[in-house]
Amino acid sequence: MPQLDTSTWFITILSMILTLFIIMQLKISKHLYYSSPEPTSTKPLKQPTPWDIKWTKICLPHSLPLR
Repeated sequence: MPQLDTSTWFITILSMILTLFIIMQLKISKHLYYSSPEPTSTKPLKQPTPWDIKWTKICLPHSLPLR
């Protein structure tokens, strides 16, 4: 049974790690980082909802007597 030739493994693994490092550096360098972020207000904006505009009838429960 022939022996497995491992003489090229070192250069293969080293070149793979170097390639991954370069690819990751290129990906990270494309991100846009803001230099000074502006503080945003945490107050929620009031959105008008359909049930706020319309008048809704409030029904009494059946257990209460009618007036």
